[in-house]
Amino acid sequence: MKDIVIELKKILPFKDTTEIGDIVLIAAKEPQMLLYAHIDDIKRDSTRKDEWWHLHLTMLAIPLQKTAWTLRTPQMTGQELFTMEGEERFFQAIDMGGDSSTVLPGRRHKTTKTGLKRVK
Repeated sequence: MKDIVIELKKILPFKDTTEIGDIVLIAAKEPQMLLYAHIDDIKRDSTRKDEWWHLHLTMLAIPLQKTAWTLRTPQMTGQELFTMEGEERFFQAIDMGGDSSTVLPGRRHKTTKTGLKRVK
């Protein structure tokens, strides 16, 4: 599994954090799969001393599947592999390049008026 993660990190731009609204990649060796999911919500598990989080996910497959996983911070940020039903898993958010201030070369950044007036 570690070799798969090394290869994935070469080809995908991963984030160091996981937040609501992120798209994450989930990888497993058995059964062999790569799956994307959307983070719908993250809530702290207050029943545990350590930092465990309830991650509410929508698996981006057909049909869409909603589920909830409970992971520690290193597991949900790709720093640590974890097991489910005895099989290793990898989970990390993908950097989708959401910086809207970036302008591609050769293209102008258009400014739009909102229709609101400033009142003094």
